[in-house]
Amino acid sequence: MKHPTIDTVRRAMGPALVWMACVALAPARATPSMADQPQMHLPRVRLQAGMHLIDAQVAQTPQSRQIGLMHRRSMPQPEGMLFVFEQSQVQCFWMKNTLIPLSAAFMREDGTIVNIADMQPLSEVTHCSKEPVRFVLEMNQGWFAQRRIQPGQRLSGKPFGPR
Repeated sequence: MKHPTIDTVRRAMGPALVWMACVALAPARATPSMADQPQMHLPRVRLQAGMHLIDAQVAQTPQSRQIGLMHRRSMPQPEGMLFVFEQSQVQCFWMKNTLIPLSAAFMREDGTIVNIADMQPLSEVTHCSKEPVRFVLEMNQGWFAQRRIQPGQRLSGKPFGPR
């Protein structure tokens, strides 16, 4: 028995294959990928910076850290995002696809702030920790400065262990 060649099948099924490909691809094109959507449902943790309470979403997986606060149009003042890394190392952040200005506090394992960087929306300029850190807390730009929170101060909360 002779099997049809691929060219024979293509000629016979050409219009049907094109239609099936369009139908199969249409939902994928119509639905934005998860990376194009703001992360709104990550786990949360309560942190404290002096007398100031912070409700922080926790980005602890590679994917959640990569997306971060991208595509958000706003963020309430007492909220932020805590990036948790497996081990301390120099961390660098940028603002690609991030629509709101942010300040990032780079923190040691115990919650001590090493340095704070103000970052501009949609910028690919990198902002790095001055030494190895395990945590980075992003807040609305100016949040730390308005509360006089500076490098050397220690935040408290469950991720940083007991004081």
